[in-house]
Amino acid sequence: MATYAIGDLQGCYDTFQRLLERIAFEPDRDEIWLAGDLVNRGPGSLSVLRWVKEHDSCCRVVLGNHDVHLLARARGLEGRRRRDTLEGVLQAHDRDDLIEWLRHQPLLQRKGNRVMVHAGLLPRWTLDEAEARALRAQEVLQSDKLDRLLRRSSPDLAMDAAVADARETVAVMTRVRMLAMDGSPRFAHKGPPEGAPPGQQAWYAARHQRSKDATVLFGHWAALGFRAIDGVVPLDSGCVWGQTLTALRLDDDKVFHQPNAESKDSIDGEMD
Repeated sequence: MATYAIGDLQGCYDTFQRLLERIAFEPDRDEIWLAGDLVNRGPGSLSVLRWVKEHDSCCRVVLGNHDVHLLARARGLEGRRRRDTLEGVLQAHDRDDLIEWLRHQPLLQRKGNRVMVHAGLLPRWTLDEAEARALRAQEVLQSDKLDRLLRRSSPDLAMDAAVADARETVAVMTRVRMLAMDGSPRFAHKGPPEGAPPGQQAWYAARHQRSKDATVLFGHWAALGFRAIDGVVPLDSGCVWGQTLTALRLDDDKVFHQPNAESKDSIDGEMD
């Protein structure tokens, strides 16, 4: 049995299938950890969702910001964005089953000393606290409070502590890259950490105090790319932007990079 951690698919189904062939993946034997953003920007979001749902027993998934955006669009809470490629999912005959399955995926996976989230963690959270927050947010995602969580503005948000707590957790775990020096999240910067605005640092640069005993696997940051960083493993190597899809075999840390194989090799626009 082998376990692989794979970066953001973002609808790059053909590349994903080539990567699975390259690593000789066997669903009855092996396990995949998927770092979120299964969908959007690439041409094969529907195929990706169907494949991962069908192989649910051997896939560990975390939700990414594009997955959350799909949930919001499916419920009519957000409109189509300029570079969305979600219409195939939203118009599919099995869309309700796919959306319901996606809604039940966690924000955080933890096994031994490894943790996976899509974007990052706050330095003030211990791993136990982060896991507990993720579970509480997952309960809200699966409840009748989902629309209040996903709606961009909710006038009664302050009256519901559970939704407010879940909204912070979802925002951090699916979108954070940078932190202010006081540890509060900043979401605007999308470039490499070397080009960050003054007074900001990468979220993982401040993680020395409370989660240092774990390795955090994450995606979301194509401009960061796959690189060696102590205590964390960034997995988003920009496949949807015409670069590569990365798999890390967790058993021996061997890395596999599969070049983009989609019919449209890249999508114009800023990496996000």
